[in-house]
Amino acid sequence: MAVEIKIPSVGESVQEAILTQWYKADGASVKKDEPLFVIETDKVTLEVVAETDGILKILVQEGETVAIGKVVGEIATEGASAPESDKTTDKTEKADETTQDRKAEAPPPGTKMTKELPSQSRKATETAPDAGRGDTDLSPSVRRLVTLHGLDPARIKSTGPGGRITKGDVLLYLEAQSTTTEKTYASPAAEAKPQAETGIERKPMSPIRKRIAARLLAAKQNTASLTTFNDIDMSRCMEMRSRFKADFKKKHDVSLGFMSFFIKASVLALREFPWINAFIDGDDIVFHHYYHIGIAVGSSKGLVVPVIRDVDRLGFADIEQAIVDYVAKIEANRLELSDLEGATFTITNGGVFGSLLSTPILNPPQSAILGMHRIEKRPVVVDDEIVIRPMMYVALSYDHRIVDGRDAVTFLKRIKEMVESPERMLVEI
Repeated sequence: MAVEIKIPSVGESVQEAILTQWYKADGASVKKDEPLFVIETDKVTLEVVAETDGILKILVQEGETVAIGKVVGEIATEGASAPESDKTTDKTEKADETTQDRKAEAPPPGTKMTKELPSQSRKATETAPDAGRGDTDLSPSVRRLVTLHGLDPARIKSTGPGGRITKGDVLLYLEAQSTTTEKTYASPAAEAKPQAETGIERKPMSPIRKRIAARLLAAKQNTASLTTFNDIDMSRCMEMRSRFKADFKKKHDVSLGFMSFFIKASVLALREFPWINAFIDGDDIVFHHYYHIGIAVGSSKGLVVPVIRDVDRLGFADIEQAIVDYVAKIEANRLELSDLEGATFTITNGGVFGSLLSTPILNPPQSAILGMHRIEKRPVVVDDEIVIRPMMYVALSYDHRIVDGRDAVTFLKRIKEMVESPERMLVEI
């Protein structure tokens, strides 16, 4: 019995995927829930696991584009020792094919052996009738080659006894075809140049990279994007984090990071400025009475933005745990399309990569995105004195079609006030 391995559905809008990598070889033993292969769509990378124990049979190779629901392999659930028996069967079949080939190439009993001159042999070959030869006249090994390459036996010149086609005939035919094709399509200029220029490597864009490129270009072309900046004194926030970090970790089994402070501050600011949590849909403005925050995460496949839903109902520990869970899913290629949908506002942190200041690009159809950056000690003026403080530049990019400059500036200022005095978030003032 064999269980089919199909490309799973990852969302209604996704119709195909690229099978990027098999973790197991053809004929290998697999266990239930063991990762088998990775697929990549224009939105997500996903691992597919085995549904049962058994022996893997690969039907679709790496790098092929396959439709959702297509069968790409099978798992034989009976006869786990099949590989050894299969090897024995293969050896027997090969031996039988060799014997049949030799029998086919040998003359009938009693036939007098005569040595033909090359010209006689060539003339006999050229005048031998090609038409009328069918698959029934082919040895198993020849039939396999003909089927593999999709050849018409009638077009292959035979040199075997009785006008039969040998393996050598098929190989010579394939070689002649290859030479003809190269001469047909290769221009003199191409023949004179090396196949690849030194120091250059060309690779096709992955579906995710194509999707990212298309969305970023659409955001620049279809929105009236503008960015406002501010800086935040992180002293109080860092002091509060240091004071409660150990107890927080002990109680919730997750670390307290800065992202949860900014998410909480953003939700409180979004309540005051609902336009920033709204979308433009044609001639309408769609206001959201919920707060789904997208968190931009860089991965080896590209930038992904998983969504933490109903953040206004979550505590600091819930937010930090959600971030940890998403990072784990991204690293394990277990992120689902539903994890990426529905955000009303996005936060991106270029500071983890060392960015001092940048202009984030909108994530349509959202109206704004908040950019965090690295914390850096700088001289600032406090109470008419120059002091050294850990400062962070923040940036808010927004769609000026729906968000006025005054609202954008005030929104960013509110985030600054709450992060600089984190106690405000506890009493929501």
